[in-house]
Amino acid sequence: MTHTHCPYCSLQCGMRLERRGRAALEVQAWPEFPVNEGALCRKGWTAAGLRGSRERLTSPLVRDRASGELRAASWDEALDLVAARLTALRGQHGPDSVAVFGGGGLTNEKAYQLGKLARVALGTSQIDYNGRWCMSSAASAANQAFGIDRGLPFPLADVEGSDVLVLVGSNLAETMPPAARHLDRLRERGGRVVVVDPRRTATAQRADTFLQPVPGTDLALALGLLHLVVARGGVDEEYVAARTTGFDVVRRTVAAWWPERVERVTGVPASELRALADLLVGAAKVTVLTARGAEQHAQGTDTVLAWINLALALGMPGRESAGYGCLTGQGNGQGGREHGQKADQLPGYRMIDDPAAREHVARVWGVPADSLPGAGRSAYELLDSLGTDDGARALLVFGSNIVVSAPNATHVTRRLEALDLLVVADLVMSETAAMADVVLPVTQWAEETGTMTNLEGRVVLRERAVAPPDGVWSDLEVMAGLASRLGSPVAFSTDAEEVFSELGRASAGGRADYAGITYDRIREEHGVFWPCPSAGHPGTPRLFAESFVTPDGRARCVSVEHRGPAEVPCDDYPVHLTTGRVLAQYQSGAQTRRIRVLPDDGPFVELHPMLADRIGAHDGDLVVVVTRRGELKAPARVVSTIRPDTVFVPFHWVGANRLTNDALDPSSRMPEFKVCAAAVRT
Repeated sequence: MTHTHCPYCSLQCGMRLERRGRAALEVQAWPEFPVNEGALCRKGWTAAGLRGSRERLTSPLVRDRASGELRAASWDEALDLVAARLTALRGQHGPDSVAVFGGGGLTNEKAYQLGKLARVALGTSQIDYNGRWCMSSAASAANQAFGIDRGLPFPLADVEGSDVLVLVGSNLAETMPPAARHLDRLRERGGRVVVVDPRRTATAQRADTFLQPVPGTDLALALGLLHLVVARGGVDEEYVAARTTGFDVVRRTVAAWWPERVERVTGVPASELRALADLLVGAAKVTVLTARGAEQHAQGTDTVLAWINLALALGMPGRESAGYGCLTGQGNGQGGREHGQKADQLPGYRMIDDPAAREHVARVWGVPADSLPGAGRSAYELLDSLGTDDGARALLVFGSNIVVSAPNATHVTRRLEALDLLVVADLVMSETAAMADVVLPVTQWAEETGTMTNLEGRVVLRERAVAPPDGVWSDLEVMAGLASRLGSPVAFSTDAEEVFSELGRASAGGRADYAGITYDRIREEHGVFWPCPSAGHPGTPRLFAESFVTPDGRARCVSVEHRGPAEVPCDDYPVHLTTGRVLAQYQSGAQTRRIRVLPDDGPFVELHPMLADRIGAHDGDLVVVVTRRGELKAPARVVSTIRPDTVFVPFHWVGANRLTNDALDPSSRMPEFKVCAAAVRT
């Protein structure tokens, strides 16, 4: 029996794995793990479905130059080929001719080692990861407001004690079902749940109050709510004076957002806005949680800052069962960016342009600080530059299915085609792996040991339950094999616990300090919350009780203004398109679409009966969604739970992100996945 964690979302639900026969695994409940208390969603219960699958990759594949087909190769042949071609490109075009793209599902050890591989063995600044498309806007906002980015600055269960919980752009009941029990418990004790979403989702159906704004207007809604809180005398003036700076400017900014103006922008009736403001002002404990619906916008950072301003005005951050938090999406979206996958960061959430940070990490790595490259391009900008005169000519991909998940995906696919070399490490032949020159088969979660950091900042340990298939290597072994062939000045360990120990030393003193966390502590304590700077430190489940992580200990209230989406409807594209997830699938679907017991009906287009009547569509008919970047044909689902001016497409299949806009948030560099102008026809 092995105690481990689900391979999917950021809850990192605890589970037990029991071996059945030589290779099969059975998922069982682990009731003692506090995050999910034994509960799992259908994805978790079926997570072992890829074990023994015919679609698992078990041999390196190399594209034959004569036939253009992928053929089986030995590990030595594949890695020798990759190293030789990378060495030649670096010699001819410089180290930045090679780029690395990681994933928010990689363990902390892999994320750390991937950043080290890029900066030490390859010497490139060109590294980023798909977590940039997860909660980067919330991260940017939290850093500005609080001085630190940890998705939830408190355990998730704390929300049960709130009087009012506001979920902005979160369909928690479908994206992380075991967490929905907290909503039910909150309501059972008399609390109120508020959901803000353009669709009446399964989460909205469990809410006491539901607001249905036009996509891309959550910022205006937050400004209007704060306007009313100020007007009703609901600002906690003592808290604001003692624990924040900048609120006077924010107060003046929101004065212009009276309810009727907000209604014109958002479509939310002024009466509903006033009722929610009264609810917030009258509550002793308010928690605001944002998710991708509010964050995946070209103004996502400002949107989150506006909701943080509301929480600060009410005096909530740092109080028990109150405050602001972000519901991280990917399994290791939190830890994945803390330790070096992001273009501008080093381990411990240190910034790469900070001389002291460079000196510290370089000392741990055993290299000169001036040998480390500077900041590179963000995820989409990196992909957009591939194959161009000043872009990378080779790309190494670990744990990401770019062809499905990138915005403006047709354009990104063309950039991948322009590369001299594409190398993909994956479990299965994903859509991105199918384009590669070299495909490297790697272990999945049950076949390896490593840590993850969940949405609460709780570092948990996935334990190896079974040996990988013959011919499959771990990502750490792949990185070590490449590093040695590239002539790395330092060795790369393949032992996960050794790598984690090194990660702890590299993170010591940083904002995300893991120095006091060990595998044994995680096992004994069911996870350890960072920051945890020493072995004797208890970890930090709750932040901000006494001060924020800013030079003066005060939170920053940042004045923001609503600009609206980068694209608005017009005669040619008269409706809003938004995207999201469905219960049975996860991310690009590379894993879940291959588990037979999970429903896989393919993409669909959700639209309101009024819109369906206007275009002459019926439920089940094929309709075509068109944007300035591409089109998608899929069956219509005619429902009354979506706005009449909006259509919804899930992004787990090829097609949805061919439509989405690549406009970027100026701070977080988050693409505007959640809204663009579209047309729908039969």
